[in-house]
This record gives sequence, structure tokens and C-alpha cells, in this order.
Amino acid sequence: MQLILASSSPFRKMVLEKLKLPFLQISPNIDEASKINETSKQLVERLAIEKAIAIQLTTQQASLIISSDQVAECEAVTFGKPGNHETAMEQLQFVSGKTVIFYTSLVLMNSDTNNIQQYTDTTKVHFRKLNNEQIETYLRIDEPYNCAGSFKSEAFGASLFTKIETNDPDALIGLPLLKLVSMLTQEGMDPLNTN
Repeated sequence: MQLILASSSPFRKMVLEKLKLPFLQISPNIDEASKINETSKQLVERLAIEKAIAIQLTTQQASLIISSDQVAECEAVTFGKPGNHETAMEQLQFVSGKTVIFYTSLVLMNSDTNNIQQYTDTTKVHFRKLNNEQIETYLRIDEPYNCAGSFKSEAFGASLFTKIETNDPDALIGLPLLKLVSMLTQEGMDPLNTN
């Protein structure tokens, strides 16, 4: 079976490459807008499934499709990718000195059997109290405009935090790798047994 990463994210690609398994990366190109009264957790869970289905509809070969979605939430406000400097500045000003919850939903779909495994990781990130100059310095260095919450934890973003509470450090980058290994193994693709 071929392995497909249903994502355009270079960060998810980087995480998946750790498993040393060959895979294709295909962008699912779906509408990521939230629905009325949808919680952050419901949003990421729905989008992760929709991404996998979008790829399933375009592939002819039996595949294991990996998809993921992530949003940040602070004081009942949901943050996605900022897209630009101004929005990133506003997001980081808002979360300064606060705790932000990151929901990262992971889906593994077997396109042949339609079996879907889903898991949603919750990571808490405690932000330092930041002034505007510090935020500007950070944004200039990392330019995290395509990252939920306006930072890259795998890069200079670590300078923004006092603490991270997580079961999987890769979840914050956008792909809960520990859970993915378990899911792949259940589908007969154990990264440690590739013979």
C-alpha cells in the first residue's frame, strides 16, 4: 500500500520523514472555515476527516492516507494560521502571559477498506509575558504566518514559552507521531518492520 500525507505543510512532511517510510505528499485543497457553534476540537476533527476523504476521492491505488489539522484556543477564542504579519502580531499580543490549548487531530484512513482511525491530541503551551518589541523580533526571525498560533515550536518559537505540557512533542508541530506509529502498525505498516 502506498502512504499519502494529505497536507501541503512542510512541517508535517518533516515530522513524517522521521519514520523513514516512503510517502507521497498531496494537498487536499478543502474549505477550512469553521461552522456555526463548532468548537475548536470539533473543527479539527471534522477537517482532518475531510482532508483524508478529499485525497481518497482522487487516488486510484489502495493507500493509507494520513491527515491532520490543528487550531489554537485561548480564552474561548480560536486561532488558525495568521496568514500575515498584522494578524500574527495580534495573536501573539493576545496570548502573551496566557496558556493556549492546541488541538491537533490525526486521521489514518485505509482507502481500500474505508477504515478510519482518529485521535485528537491536546497540548498546553504557557506563553511568557511578551512586549511588542519581543513579538516583532520573533516574527521577523521565524515568519510563522502559515502556522496555527503564529509560532514555530521547532524553531525560534521556543523562546516564547515558559512551559509546554504534551504527550507528544511532534503534535505541536502538527502531526502526533507517537500515535501515528500505533495507527500504522494496526494497519500492518510497522516502521520498525519494513521487510
